Amino acid sequence: MRMSRIAAATGAAVVGAWTAVAGVATPLAAAQPPAPACPDVEVVFARGTGEAPGVGGVGQGFVDAVRAQAAPRTVGVYAVNYPAGSNFADGPAFAGTVIDGIRDAGNRLQTMSVDCPNTKMVLGGFSQGAVVSGFATSDTVPASVPAAVAPTPLPPEVADHVAAVVLFGTPSGAFLQKYGAPAITIGPRYVDKTLELCAQGDTICNGATDAGPNVAHALYGINGMVNEGAAYAVGRL
Repeated sequence: MRMSRIAAATGAAVVGAWTAVAGVATPLAAAQPPAPACPDVEVVFARGTGEAPGVGGVGQGFVDAVRAQAAPRTVGVYAVNYPAGSNFADGPAFAGTVIDGIRDAGNRLQTMSVDCPNTKMVLGGFSQGAVVSGFATSDTVPASVPAAVAPTPLPPEVADHVAAVVLFGTPSGAFLQKYGAPAITIGPRYVDKTLELCAQGDTICNGATDAGPNVAHALYGINGMVNEGAAYAVGRL
């Protein structure tokens, strides 16, 4: 699967926009208890292209908004472990890294559904991460994915533990087709609990076939949509 270098550039812009100001931890902050093993809510989020390991800028904004709106419930976070790289020219290798993300997200959802059955999970992703999280819900594997490396679809009962799926800047079918990638199919058990947010002017997600430089794709963390996505997710907890 290959995507455009525009996604890499906009991913870098998001990282820049969300660079935190470092500070010295106070004794009070250092004394805070660790997050519970089974929080009331857990956000499983896949970052966008080029963002540093973690949930990324959009993901952190979304997590912060979920925590604020879900209070006083405890909210844990799991960052999907995958490269989020930009080696789009190497189709098989790049597709393999996305599959790694799909598998990691699915494993986390399945593990939490067993180990923490009372935890409500929120699955999210931005840009390339939205591809990862979207496919993680799917019941089917695209025919273009070799069976030897294809991720196993989630057991049906896992869906009962996922309260919401929130995807930001999800690459459209038209966009993905240009780079030889299959369109995302949300699994039927997740369709009614999925929100896909596409900013005005974001040609990566709005179905445009002539996607060019795209500032809108880099603004999800500051355009109010993380709050909108959080309100949707918290409303379904």
